[in-house]
Amino acid sequence: NMENLQQTSRNLLVCDQSSLRHRKCRLSQQVQQHHFNHQVSLLLPECGSAPPPLDAALRSFSSSYLLRKLPLHELLDTHFLQDAVYQGSVYGLSYRSRIDEDTCVALLPSGQLVLSLDKDVYERLGVEGKPSRFNQRANSRYVVTVNLTDSSMAPGGRGYQRLLTGLKSRVQLQTDFLLSHHPGGGEALKALLSRYDWTEHRPQVSSRLLTNLPCPTPLTSDLPSCDPHSFLEWLGAVEAEVSCDNESTSFLSTLVCPEPRAVLSRALRVRVSGLLLPQDVYRLIEELRRCWDGRGTASWAALTVQGFADSPVSWGSREHGFLKGGENFYSLLLCSDHSYWLCMGTGAHDGCPP
Repeated sequence: NMENLQQTSRNLLVCDQSSLRHRKCRLSQQVQQHHFNHQVSLLLPECGSAPPPLDAALRSFSSSYLLRKLPLHELLDTHFLQDAVYQGSVYGLSYRSRIDEDTCVALLPSGQLVLSLDKDVYERLGVEGKPSRFNQRANSRYVVTVNLTDSSMAPGGRGYQRLLTGLKSRVQLQTDFLLSHHPGGGEALKALLSRYDWTEHRPQVSSRLLTNLPCPTPLTSDLPSCDPHSFLEWLGAVEAEVSCDNESTSFLSTLVCPEPRAVLSRALRVRVSGLLLPQDVYRLIEELRRCWDGRGTASWAALTVQGFADSPVSWGSREHGFLKGGENFYSLLLCSDHSYWLCMGTGAHDGCPP
């Protein structure tokens, strides 16, 4: 009804315009801070197939490992800490748990362990946390954050023992858990994997050739002539395969391609899906840049990275909530002169992207 429409939450969108050649370019840091990515979509205009180096980058994303019914106290195992957490960057996320209802867990590459818990589980755990900013009812949900690399969490110490006792004796939480490690990969996780039922998951790559695609123009060093929301709306329509023709016979969509516009005779859309590490995403961006340095290609490319809707964090360690859709994403419009436009979006109550 109209009352519900009036209560629809706004979204938060931050746009950053710069150049990869600028000495103060922040793109690398921004990409690295978006830890938990489940899909990367690349749109290449006037392309029938990706250049071989770019195709290789698309197909070389790191594997992830799905551990079934992992007791959470295993994340405090001393061998796991020594072999993985202290030796590189671990990315861990509870699988198919709902951030507004279930226990959700994230292990960040910084060594931070984030637990999003309902009030009952939080009180039984006995470890200090803070109320979630996404409580539907007063103090119904809490977030516990500990840094496993901090001296206070060294195995045998008071903080370590308190959390270990809470997870082993007081609540005994377990969950299906996605894990990936950079740069050690599965070898760094070998000891933990050997004790549980697990499967390896290679990121899935798919592509589709689009023809006669209406497109905003010009896309040059001046970037789009339309506003960011209009451009993202067009890009989202392309991703969702929704027509922007706005024909009078169509009752499905009134979306239109922003003016001025042209029609691309063809464009290649490539998707990679899985638990995708930010290092691999940035390597893809760098490879795209090298394609332009090496030979003439299309004048622009668009890359969109979608985060997990039920991740406890969005950017960095900022708390993430589902609200209406769980959105947390960024879209990069990169031009052949290395200028770019980065748009970062979250739900209205998430922390502001970097």
